[in-house]
Amino acid sequence: MDFSEGYVSNEHRELHRSATESADPLSVSPLQLAPVSPRSPKSSRSPKSPRSPKSPKSPRVQGKCSNLSPRSDRQSHFQKDGRPKKGGSGGKGTWGGLLDTDDTNALDPNDPNYDSTEEYDHSNEKKPNTELENYKKKAIVIVEEYFATDDVVATMNEVKELEKPEYGYYFVKKLVSMSMDRHDKEKEMAAILLSALYADVFDPSQVYKGFSKLVESADDLIVDIPDTVEVLALFIARAVVDDILPPAFLKKQMAYLPKDSRGVDVLKKTEKSYLAAPLHAEIIERCWGGSKNTTVDDVKAKINNFLKEYVVSGDKKEAFRCIKDLKVPFFHHEIVKRALIMAMERRQAEYPLLDLLREAAEEGFINSSQMSKGFSRLIDTVDDLSLDIPNARGILQKLMSKAASEGWLCVSSLKSLSVEPERNTIEDSAAKSFKVKTQSIIQEYFLSGDILEVNSCLEQENSKNCATLNAIFVKKLITLAMDRKNREKEMASVLLSSLCFPADDVVSGFVMLIEAADDTALDNPVVVEDLAMFLARAVVDEVLAPQHLEEIGTQCLGPGSIGSKVLQMTKSLLKARLAGERILRCWGGGGSSRPGWAFEDVKDMIGKLLEEYESGGEIKEACRCMKELGMPFFHHEVVKKALVTTIEKKNERLWGLLDKCFESGLITMNQMVKGFGRVAESLDDLALDVPDAKNQFAYYVERAKTNGWLDNSFCFSKQKHAMENGTH
Repeated sequence: MDFSEGYVSNEHRELHRSATESADPLSVSPLQLAPVSPRSPKSSRSPKSPRSPKSPKSPRVQGKCSNLSPRSDRQSHFQKDGRPKKGGSGGKGTWGGLLDTDDTNALDPNDPNYDSTEEYDHSNEKKPNTELENYKKKAIVIVEEYFATDDVVATMNEVKELEKPEYGYYFVKKLVSMSMDRHDKEKEMAAILLSALYADVFDPSQVYKGFSKLVESADDLIVDIPDTVEVLALFIARAVVDDILPPAFLKKQMAYLPKDSRGVDVLKKTEKSYLAAPLHAEIIERCWGGSKNTTVDDVKAKINNFLKEYVVSGDKKEAFRCIKDLKVPFFHHEIVKRALIMAMERRQAEYPLLDLLREAAEEGFINSSQMSKGFSRLIDTVDDLSLDIPNARGILQKLMSKAASEGWLCVSSLKSLSVEPERNTIEDSAAKSFKVKTQSIIQEYFLSGDILEVNSCLEQENSKNCATLNAIFVKKLITLAMDRKNREKEMASVLLSSLCFPADDVVSGFVMLIEAADDTALDNPVVVEDLAMFLARAVVDEVLAPQHLEEIGTQCLGPGSIGSKVLQMTKSLLKARLAGERILRCWGGGGSSRPGWAFEDVKDMIGKLLEEYESGGEIKEACRCMKELGMPFFHHEVVKKALVTTIEKKNERLWGLLDKCFESGLITMNQMVKGFGRVAESLDDLALDVPDAKNQFAYYVERAKTNGWLDNSFCFSKQKHAMENGTH
C-alpha cells in the first residue's frame, strides 16, 4: 500500500504494517485501505487530498487508533460507519466476504462494461418458463379429469382451449407418464386420447417430440416405475400401430441416446419383442384390453355388418348411430377403408357408400384426418386388391377424384397412386404452362451451366413440389438433351443428380420417356441406346436404385416393346466390367458439376481430404468437402482409401469419419460394399507392406457388419468379389 508524504504519520505507518503482518488473510475481506490523515494539530492535510472516511479498515487497526482523535471529530467525519461487521464482511460500502456469491446486484447503466442486451435477456428469460409452468399445471389437471371421466371429446376441447400447440409435446409426455403407473384401463385411455389428438389438435411433430422426451427420461422414470422399459416400449409400439409415430422413430432415436441408457433398452424391446412379433398389430391393440374390452376384430366385424345393412336399407341415420356407438373415433379410418373396398367390389353400391362417407365428413362423424388415413391405407394395399378386383388402381383413382371434387377429401395429403392417374389431377393449362417454362429453363441451363439458377426457377414454378411436374421436368430435360451433343447429355445427367428429386418422380419421368419412345424414334433413330445410357447413368449416380428398373419394367413392358429393349440394354451396361467408370465417362464427363473432371484428379482430392482430416481436421469440414465433390456415386473411393490408411497406420480416426458419414446418409450401404470389395481385391498387394492386413481387414469387416454398414452375406474372398462394375 502506497502512503504518500503528508497523508499519514510515521506512527500510523507502523501501526498499519504491524496489523498487516499479524492479520489472518482469510478472516478479512480483500479490501484496499484508504489513507486517512489523523486529526492532529501537528499534521496538516493537503488541499488536494481526497476525503475518504468511509473506506473500511481492519478491526485491529481501528482498535489501535481509536484514541488518536476526539470522538466529536470522528463523528463529524465518519457519519456512516463503513467498518466490516463481525465475520469480516457486511458493512455498507464494503465488498463482502471472500466466499460471498450474491447475484442480486442490479446492472448499472453507468458502468463502463454495461451491456443492454444482458439486462434485456435477463428480464425476458422467465416469460416462456412461466408460460410452460402454467401449461404444465393445467395439463396435469386435464389428464386427471380425463382419467376420471373418460370423455375424449371434452378433453380434446380443453386441450384446444389452452391455445398452446407449441407445448403439445409436454402434454403427450405427461399423459403417458401419468398412465404408466396406473391400471391397464388408464393406459388404454391414454393410447385412445393420443390417437384422437394426433393431427387434429397436436401437430405430428409434437407427438414425435413428446415420445422422444419420454425415451430420454426413461432413466428417471424407472426410479418411480420399475417396469418403465416394458410399459414405455408397449406405448411406443402402440403409437406405431396406431399410425401416430413413424417406424423410423426407433432407429433415429437410437442414434442420439447413450448406449448404456434405459431409453436404448426401451427401443430395442419395442422393436424385438413387440413390432417384430407375428400378428403384432392385433396383439398390441388388445394389450390393455382394448377400448371397453372390445377387440379390434370385434370392431371390424361391427363395421362390416352395419355397412352391409346400410347398402341394403339406405338408412343413413342408423348408420351414423352405429358409428357413434362404436366409440372409437381414432379407428374411423377403418370405416373409410372398408366402405371403399365394398364400393370397388360391388359397383352398384358405389354411389350410396360414397354418399354415406360424404355426409359423414360434412356432419363431423368422420374427421378429415381419419378420412385421409382411410384412403392412404387403401393406396398402400391397392396392388393386393388388384389380384381380386380387376383395374383396382383405376377404380380407386376415380373414387379419389370424385371425393376431391365434392370437397370431402384432400388429395394433396395422400401418396401418389400412379403416374397416369396423378397426371389427371393437374389441369391441362397448368401442365402446358409448366412445359413451356421448363423448356426455357433447360435451354438457358445448357448455355450457362448454372445449376443453382435451375433450382431457383423450379422452386418458383413448382413451389408445392408436385410429383407430376417433377416427372414432366425429367422427361423434358432428357428429351432435349438427346437431340444435342454429348456436352448437353453430360450436363443433363449432372443436373438430374443435383436436383434431388424423389426417386418415384424420376421413375415416373423415365416411364413417360419410354411410353413416348415410339414418337421420339421418328426424330432420333438411336433413342433406345440414349435412353438406356441415361437410365444406367441414373443408377450409377444413385439417383435411382437397381430395383427401380424392375418397377419401370412392370409399368411399360410389353412383348417386343421399346421399353423391354431399353431395360435389357440398361442391365447389360450395368453388368459390364468397370461399368461404373465407363458409364460416368460415356459422354466425356467425370460425373461432377465440372464436365470432364478426370478421375485421377478426384482421387487426389479425396486423398488430400482424408490426410487433412487425419492430421486433426474437423469432421464437419471433411463431410462438407465430400458433399462439394458432387460425386456420391464415387464415395466407395473414400471408403477404400480410409480403410487402407486405417490398416496401414493402425489409426482409427478415419474409421470414425466413415461412421459419421454412414449415420448421416452421406455414404450409402451400396458405396460401403463397393469400397470394402475394392479393398478385398487388393489385399494381396496390401499384405506386402502390412503383413497382418488380412487379419485386420477381417476384423473391420465384422465391425462394419455389426454397425450395419455391410450385409451379413458380405464375403471378401476374391472369387466372390466383382465390385468394379458399379453394382453388387
